Amino acid sequence: MRTAAISMPRLDKMPGMFFSANPQELKGTGHSLLEDKTQKRRPRTFGVDMKAYLRSMIPHLESGMKSSKSKDTLSADEVMQWSQSLEKLLANQTGQDVFGNFLKSEFSEENIEFWLACEDYKKTEAEFLHCKAEKIYKAYVHSDAAKQINIDFRTRESTAKKIRAPTPTCFDEAQKVIYTLMEKDSYPRFLKSDIYLNLLNELQANGLK
Repeated sequence: MRTAAISMPRLDKMPGMFFSANPQELKGTGHSLLEDKTQKRRPRTFGVDMKAYLRSMIPHLESGMKSSKSKDTLSADEVMQWSQSLEKLLANQTGQDVFGNFLKSEFSEENIEFWLACEDYKKTEAEFLHCKAEKIYKAYVHSDAAKQINIDFRTRESTAKKIRAPTPTCFDEAQKVIYTLMEKDSYPRFLKSDIYLNLLNELQANGLK
């Protein structure tokens, strides 16, 4: 009695499934699928679609979901509080990121970078103060610094002397100058900028869904 032959479908021809005919084709690509996904998640910057950037800051907006009560979810009330003071804005991690991107659009991101570096420096253990002070000074304070901050000559010279025997407060004077500069100059423009207003509008609209 003859057994009927059963034909097996070729997996590489099935719709919706993709297989390489040659396993070697999967090698030598130089990156993995995980790396591809990671690259796709990188936030877009200015010069690209602003709305897409704002949505990358708030994951739940991308999928159109309502705001969750997760501590990682930004709320409209929280963003509105940023307008109360620069201090409240900088006290929020996302606020730092959004304000930092605004400063990048104005080519003055060195201000917030220096301010944050100073905040981190104050928490440094004594044995590492000298090394970290030198790095901050060379990066932002030195007259030839690549990201030189806008401070007066007297403050620059005073800071240079203080880091010779560094203490946790040796950058306080320069940090205060930069904070005042951001508070009086960049911060008011930030509150009127598209990046802030669009973010607030997105969150308020999303909260009504």
